[in-house]
Amino acid sequence: MSNNLTTLDLLVFFVYLIGVSAYGFYIYKSKQKAEQSTKDYFLAEGSLTWWAIGASMIASNISAEQFIGMSGSGFKVGVAVAAYEWVAAVVLIIVAVFFMPVYLKNKIFTMPQFLEQRYNSTLSLIMSIFWLFLYVLVNLTSILYLGALALSNLIGGDSFHTIIILLAIFSLLISIGGMKVVGYTDVVQVVVLVVGGLVTTYIALSLVSTKFGLGGGAFSGFTALMEKAPDHFHMIFPKPTDATPQPEVDKYLALPGIAMYLAGQWIVNLNYWGCNQYITQRALGADLHTARTGILFAGILKLMMPVIVMLPGIAAYVLYKNGSLQAEMASTGSFNSDNAYSAILSFLPNGLKGLSMAALTAAIVASLAGKVNSISTIFTLDIYKRYLAPEASEKKQVWVGRLTILAAVVLSVAFTWKDLLGIGGEGGFQFIQKYTGFISPGILAVFLLGMFWKRTTATAGIVGILAGFALSVFFNEYAPAVLGRETLLYTAFPNGKGEFEIPFLICMGLSFAITMVLMIGTSLAGPAINAKAIDLNPGMFRVSRQTMTLIVITMLMLMALYVKFW
Repeated sequence: MSNNLTTLDLLVFFVYLIGVSAYGFYIYKSKQKAEQSTKDYFLAEGSLTWWAIGASMIASNISAEQFIGMSGSGFKVGVAVAAYEWVAAVVLIIVAVFFMPVYLKNKIFTMPQFLEQRYNSTLSLIMSIFWLFLYVLVNLTSILYLGALALSNLIGGDSFHTIIILLAIFSLLISIGGMKVVGYTDVVQVVVLVVGGLVTTYIALSLVSTKFGLGGGAFSGFTALMEKAPDHFHMIFPKPTDATPQPEVDKYLALPGIAMYLAGQWIVNLNYWGCNQYITQRALGADLHTARTGILFAGILKLMMPVIVMLPGIAAYVLYKNGSLQAEMASTGSFNSDNAYSAILSFLPNGLKGLSMAALTAAIVASLAGKVNSISTIFTLDIYKRYLAPEASEKKQVWVGRLTILAAVVLSVAFTWKDLLGIGGEGGFQFIQKYTGFISPGILAVFLLGMFWKRTTATAGIVGILAGFALSVFFNEYAPAVLGRETLLYTAFPNGKGEFEIPFLICMGLSFAITMVLMIGTSLAGPAINAKAIDLNPGMFRVSRQTMTLIVITMLMLMALYVKFW
């Protein structure tokens, strides 16, 4: 089927664009004040409801790296990549019960503010700069690149760079109004992306069912997937031996069997959901009950995300291996697993293609808007207000925040324009996880010890951040060559390039463990006085009956999924 969009597709797509823009403008005007405060602009002044918080967290999280990158990983490795989503559901429970009370009780608005309040201003400044570079150079650029790649494949023609510009402009329109507009438009975005995503999954499964003469139903298509690609329905990959084929070794390098559940998966998710301005900002302006309910609602939504973002990739794999989608998987000039999602979209009927394009755009724009809002918050409150203009008025801070949003989007477009970071050289989802993982171990160690061990000192915090990053670089880039495979207990494997490589999820575990030891040792070696106290008492972690019910529902659903695919 041609990738050209029909009039009906364009009509559906433009109804989405106009609807979201009009709703965002309505939210902005209806809640506009004579002079907007920084808390109102950056945190929505506590006006987000629990369902808005949960939907906004998912809309900001599910972006191009999930739709495109995770579908590509589903094509390559199968259901095992869902570990990122399903472990996240457990982590969201931990964040709701243990992290949010600490943030809200101590009136934390930004993650650097927590570091300054708990440790000192030096650590806060270091991490502010770290986060700004990470958000702009890795997150924004990868979202723009993968999103523009998928949409240009769907539309056809030489549209890649035009789409980058249009996505940047649309995200600016949404984010410039502040967190209220971002939060409430995200509710619309998440409805569109879930409905559109489910439609795409249904069509993908129906294509598989039709391919093998099973009548075209979604359930028969899912059965066919499990029969035709049984290797794609295992959560655990066995540890490779010297005789293991390279494609199987590559799967283990991406998702290292049971070892990832003992190390990297928890570090990735705890850092992302608990120590990340981009995510926590949605809940920081709410009361504890509302914040917890919203986060747990996000956890339940998280369980269904693999159906939307992973199954189409597995369906594309089965179709490709049986002679279909040959041209679509090579639409960028050569075979690329990240083309899996757009390859499926190209087979949608008229109208539904426009809906799925709207869903994909919703995911991209929601993530871009949420990310640039967090960049704006950190720069304005933790750098501009703290160091450059301590006497700046509320109105001036809001305008600085808007200018920061514009600068961040322009920079990300510049880096995406010619793929300066090489995102297209490896799977998009893998790119994001690997390079975010360079700072995740140190950040998580600093936050965990800062929250739950009062003996942790400011010196230990700085040691943790720097050591975590240095150790991550060492284990990812140099350890196999420097230490050798025997010293590393054979955790390094051939990567197909004539080198040995440690799976990056294991690298994160090693970096985190050593960083924790260094921080504890540094704290014990220093004066027996904690750097700065934060309010921390057992009563903060009590949960209501409603919260416990949501936790039990989430855990039962998660257990059922793992029993099915383990």
